[in-house]
Amino acid sequence: MRVVMTIGLCAAIGAGAGAAVVIGQQGGGPPVRMTAPSDKAVDFSLAEIESTFKEMDAKKIPTMRLVEGGRYNVNIRRLVGAESALVHAKTADVWVVREGSGTLVTGGALVNPQTNANGDLSGSGITGGVERVIKTGDVVFIPAGVAHGVKESKSITWLNIRFDTK
Repeated sequence: MRVVMTIGLCAAIGAGAGAAVVIGQQGGGPPVRMTAPSDKAVDFSLAEIESTFKEMDAKKIPTMRLVEGGRYNVNIRRLVGAESALVHAKTADVWVVREGSGTLVTGGALVNPQTNANGDLSGSGITGGVERVIKTGDVVFIPAGVAHGVKESKSITWLNIRFDTK
């Protein structure tokens, strides 16, 4: 089974070979599998994605960047519990929930906002946002500038497709 998602105008991921090599980390960020090519599509098989889940669990890696494209990237996020609330200044997110569930909060305002190294904001929570449970199969679009965070989860895994809109 192959899954293909298109990002921006011409970068795509789906299911294929060579994705199991980590090429580095971005400035203390998540491990990066590959830099996005500009001349071909990149595929990731379901078996490779599931193998990456196991590797992330074994090494306690919460985020694996499958493709780094500068103004866009594709990540796998695995979370138990909660995460910091965020507001990305210029980056939109598309989440495709692969496993588990959690309470997502979007909108509202960050509690105790702090600017991080890349100019985005993080906080200890969100006030005045909309809470809902997201689960396997759900897709969420979060525009740049909108507060968001997983308030609680037993375990949730999602593909996080990020691209600059501003």
